[in-house]
Amino acid sequence: MDNLSEALEKLKLASADSTADIVESCLDSLLKALASNNAEASMKIQEMDILTSFPSLLNPQSSCSPKIANIIAEVAKNEFMRGPCVEAGLIPPLIRLLNSTNQEVLLQTGRALGNICYDSHSLQAQLISMGVIPTLVKLLGIHYHNPALTEMCLIAFGNLAELESSKEQFASTDIAEELVRLFKKQTEHEKKEMIFEVLAPLAENDVIKLQLVEAGLVEHLLEVVAQTVDGERDEDIAQLKTASDLIVLLLLGDESMQKLFEGGKGSVFQRVLSWIPSHNHQLQLAGALAIANFARNDGNCIHMVDTGIVQRLLELLNRHVEEGNVTVQHAALSALRNLAIPVGNKSKMLSAGVADVVLKFLQSEMPPVQFKLLGTLRMLIDTQGEAADQLGTNGKLVERLVEWCEAKDHAGVMGESNRLLSALIRHSKSKEVVKTVIQGGGVKHLVTMATSEHMIMQNESLVALGLIAALDLVAAENDFVGASLVSVLYKLLSDERSAPEIKYNSMILICALMGSEPLHREVQGLAFMEVVSKLRAHENKTVSHQASLTEQRLTAQS
Repeated sequence: MDNLSEALEKLKLASADSTADIVESCLDSLLKALASNNAEASMKIQEMDILTSFPSLLNPQSSCSPKIANIIAEVAKNEFMRGPCVEAGLIPPLIRLLNSTNQEVLLQTGRALGNICYDSHSLQAQLISMGVIPTLVKLLGIHYHNPALTEMCLIAFGNLAELESSKEQFASTDIAEELVRLFKKQTEHEKKEMIFEVLAPLAENDVIKLQLVEAGLVEHLLEVVAQTVDGERDEDIAQLKTASDLIVLLLLGDESMQKLFEGGKGSVFQRVLSWIPSHNHQLQLAGALAIANFARNDGNCIHMVDTGIVQRLLELLNRHVEEGNVTVQHAALSALRNLAIPVGNKSKMLSAGVADVVLKFLQSEMPPVQFKLLGTLRMLIDTQGEAADQLGTNGKLVERLVEWCEAKDHAGVMGESNRLLSALIRHSKSKEVVKTVIQGGGVKHLVTMATSEHMIMQNESLVALGLIAALDLVAAENDFVGASLVSVLYKLLSDERSAPEIKYNSMILICALMGSEPLHREVQGLAFMEVVSKLRAHENKTVSHQASLTEQRLTAQS
């Protein structure tokens, strides 16, 4: 350490006199000391305030620049030295050095900046605001044949790409083309992994998704899948997962997805379809997720149903009733749910037996599968009276729905169960379905649903309750009383925040309840007349008209 102290003293003096040979010698001593004991040497450098002398020495013309940048990179490996590096004003001159043509300067400068800003989002954001991203992308394009510089750029991209503020800058560069070119020439697993680690966060941006697709990334990813699908090595399994997951991610962008769909004739779309019958669970999962992503507009959904994709998904689900791979079940159900959204697809999917296959997963204890199962059935029966009637009289289904309506730990499952219960009644308009729901104990959940914070759920509930009251008031009477339905309706009508359709359907329901003596008494016990009278002046004509009719009914039966 005596030699280090001496070198540091000389460096302080030499930097003032700019004696190149002495500076070079001192820098060599510092690098040697850092290699021997980095932390101790770094502390000594900090104590003697050497860092503040570096900015003046960091210039493209100086032969010392690579060694100084190397010293900064080594020093900044220590967390306690990163702050002092920033305070010494090292970041601006280091960024300027990125314009150098000297590859060693570029490498050490990149290391220095990377270590100073390691794990600091605020410092990384500072680099972004100083325009480091376009500079690094340009460097990658020029020096892609230099493995060390390439690796330095990739590490920097990986860190910077995690910041949302970086995406816009990346999107304005040639990053997509450069990364795809680099990916194409890589044969080593480790190098491909480094590129994957940059691609994944960048591909979260829709503009960059499209750029990557246009640069031909997906074709190269499909090659990786083909090469690794039968591999048993850990690296093959890892690459297969990463490549297929990345394809699914690229399909989340509307433009990139449509470009790859190509009216259902795209080679990428066809290749992805071939994954569904695969024996590899990862490919089955990626294939089903890809179909779910392609099924994000009606045109695509209609084309896919017409070309037999539903049958492939049902075969996949049937294979997983026994095997029970939850992620594949979830993905396949997601795809079916999306495909069932266009009105014209519903009857075709029901005819193909989708509901029967989906019901096989009714005993699943996995909330993600339960959630998608419920959503798929709800989409299928929308406007499909016969199917709603058939499912609504299925005692086991209704029993399970009532059970899930109480799944307070899983709000999504609870909400979807309530919505499906309501949908079975609304779309079937069947007394038998109403009877099954009453016997299954579902009425109280529909009343609770009317108090939801979501207006659409409130409305679905009120319409279903109105149908129950119209079709079998006598059978539902005790449940309505037990669930305090009249009080719930009073609160909805009194609440100024209630939407017009909520007020309208609440009044329709009040009129229907008047046919029951105990419910009639409850209505009389609350100030409904006063609330309804106010609603006669409501700005919505449908509400004001219904208020007049409801007032007449209340007056007639008072």
